Amino acid sequence: MSKAKLEYIWLDGYKPTANLRSKTKVEDDFSGKLEDCPVWSFDGSSTKQAEGGSSDCLLKPVAIYPDPTRRNGYIVMTEVLNADGTPHESNARATIDDDGDFWFGFEQEYFIMDKNTQLPLGFPVGGYPGPQGMYYCSVGGRNTHGRDFVEEHADLCIDAGLNFEGINQEVASGQWEFQLFSKGAKKAGDEIWVARYLLDRLTEKYGYYIEYHPKPVKGDWNGSGMHANFSNEVLRTCGSKEVYETICEAFRPVTKEHIAVYGEFNDQRLTGEHETQSINEFSYGISDRGASIRIPIITVENGWKGWLEDRRPASNGDPYKIAARIVKTVKTADISAVTA
Repeated sequence: MSKAKLEYIWLDGYKPTANLRSKTKVEDDFSGKLEDCPVWSFDGSSTKQAEGGSSDCLLKPVAIYPDPTRRNGYIVMTEVLNADGTPHESNARATIDDDGDFWFGFEQEYFIMDKNTQLPLGFPVGGYPGPQGMYYCSVGGRNTHGRDFVEEHADLCIDAGLNFEGINQEVASGQWEFQLFSKGAKKAGDEIWVARYLLDRLTEKYGYYIEYHPKPVKGDWNGSGMHANFSNEVLRTCGSKEVYETICEAFRPVTKEHIAVYGEFNDQRLTGEHETQSINEFSYGISDRGASIRIPIITVENGWKGWLEDRRPASNGDPYKIAARIVKTVKTADISAVTA
């Protein structure tokens, strides 16, 4: 008889920013298949998801990945359900209205923090490192901090079977980014959360922690976002500038609805500086990294066939909520007048 360790992970009920939680279930002769992962329960009163007098919440497995750090281990992404099997109010994944038509590529930025100094890597105690300019995509010990950690995280994600697409050091000292792409909005959210889980767990080994706050260092330093690259069949095939502009314009009247789910403290990042548009404005443009939505030059060069990038989501945003809102807005765009 063999035993497998299934690490069930879920999002708690803290607002406005949920936290990852996890616990291990040991199964005999486990097949490794999602359909053989049983529904499990947890104490919702300890995660702000239930009252103490009726505290059971359910964990419904929705995705499974091999755990590259544990013998006979698996990571099981779950949705939180009420005791009666209905989606819990904290379950943003269940709100996504997508049948796989939407593809998402998320760019997750973050700061690596030293647990002892409580500062980003490269920041001296009581002072600041050199100004921005030399850290972005740098090489060498003067400007590059945390590479071993970042490389190990990349390997873990790839070994877990995530569609991991790249890493780079970002504009501020100690700031990095990884990218993931998935066909299907729900799957894209699953993979970001699993990648975050592996990132956070790896910090336990290094004496670091990850800061997802979108503006952890005040002053002339870039904040952290989670740019959302997205497309559906229309954007991938339309070949029409007018269709793209119509879809972009659909975002304008619902700016507040998007900002509401794009992450806490995002007003500190979306100032109109450091490659952002103001949180109070909406704009779009070709290759414009200071716009709310960027139209990639590759999309234009491919004859208006490609994707869009929403640059407003914060690094601490929930990819499920972000994807759900983007899908909803794109589906409201009336392109009939420009496709007739």
